[in-house]
Amino acid sequence: MRVYVPLTLSGLAEAHKTGELGTGPFVAYAVTPALREWYLSDDIEELEYAALNRAALASLRLLAGERDTARRRVVVAVDVPDRAAAADPDRGLDPVALGEVRVSGAVPLAKAAAVHVDADDAEEDVSAAVRALGAADHGDDDAQFVVDGAEDHELLWFATQEIPNLVGLGD
Repeated sequence: MRVYVPLTLSGLAEAHKTGELGTGPFVAYAVTPALREWYLSDDIEELEYAALNRAALASLRLLAGERDTARRRVVVAVDVPDRAAAADPDRGLDPVALGEVRVSGAVPLAKAAAVHVDADDAEEDVSAAVRALGAADHGDDDAQFVVDGAEDHELLWFATQEIPNLVGLGD
């Protein structure tokens, strides 16, 4: 199963240092039955893109907890055995939990298929979205518009060999 792990650049640097995305259980996003039902599509690429976007929103929330990291969303795509990722059946159609899975066990960074990261020009909008999250969560439509503005920036695709450059450890 392909899962999308939300991180920040500092989280990606830590994963690069330790060689693991996590030891489990940790939250990731995938094409779950609830996501399929919500998105109303049978196109696997569209569904995976929706799961990637759910992970990008989770990355935004991680950024809210980190003051000193670059305001760029990070999502790592990795394939795990189907039995290693499970959706919570009690939260199936909860809009906040759509596509959410818990990944059990260690996931080596070497198993990652790709890394998706915001371009530098997204930082201003991502910063604004981080600041607006709290108000958006409390129903402020203007704040939600700001949060949604971060989604206007497509995450760029990077090969896993590019991780050292992304986290500032490259040549």
